Amino acid sequence: MSQEFCDYLCEIFEPFAPVQAKRMFGGYGLFVEGLMFGLVADNTLYLKVDEASKAEFVDLDLEAFTYVKNNKPMQMSYYQAPEEIYEDSEQAGLWFNRAYAAAARSKKK
Repeated sequence: MSQEFCDYLCEIFEPFAPVQAKRMFGGYGLFVEGLMFGLVADNTLYLKVDEASKAEFVDLDLEAFTYVKNNKPMQMSYYQAPEEIYEDSEQAGLWFNRAYAAAARSKKK
């Protein structure tokens, strides 16, 4: 897991909010104001989804984050970020806002 990659992600999202990367479970969580909107595993960024935003990720054939527990794949509510966020600040802001909104909605439940 690369601290440099997490630092790079914090720079990408910095225009939208102050992002903190925290080590967790062999990867990193990306947080804004205590809400985890992103997950980094194996140098891949996954963004938070919920029922309101999941379809936008699925429509682009982005992969869900999964891990294995008791020999069974477990899917979490995080999907791989689209590549456009690394090259286009407007796209980075759009996808950041979707992920942060999903994190905020899930906290309210």
